[in-house]
Formats: sequence, structure tokens, C-alpha cells
Amino acid sequence: MAKLQITLTKSVIGAKPNQRKVVEALGLRKMNQTVEQADNAATRGAIAKVAHLVTVTEI
Repeated sequence: MAKLQITLTKSVIGAKPNQRKVVEALGLRKMNQTVEQADNAATRGAIAKVAHLVTVTEI
């Protein structure tokens, strides 16, 4: 199964509350933190909501 490496590259300080919750749900807490998530529709949808805050690479 494919995985995605997600890195928080921009701060959530100016982000909307819903976007902050999405970032937290992805498992990201600090700037430049990287997590691995399964590549599925739910994860892709969450990434689409905060695409301007994160960087995604496929593993």
C-alpha cells in the first residue's frame, strides 16, 4: 500500500480554525514536522483542505 509523507511547511497561526483542526488530525503539531499517512481518499481530502500549509511526497 502506498504511503504519503506530509510535512508542515507553513505556520497555522493565521489559518482558519477548521484548517488548524485538519492539520492536527493529520498528526502535525510543529513546523517542519513530518508524518507518514496511508494514501487513501480521506487523507487526500484532508491534504486538499490545507495544501497551502503542507508539502506532500509519495513514498
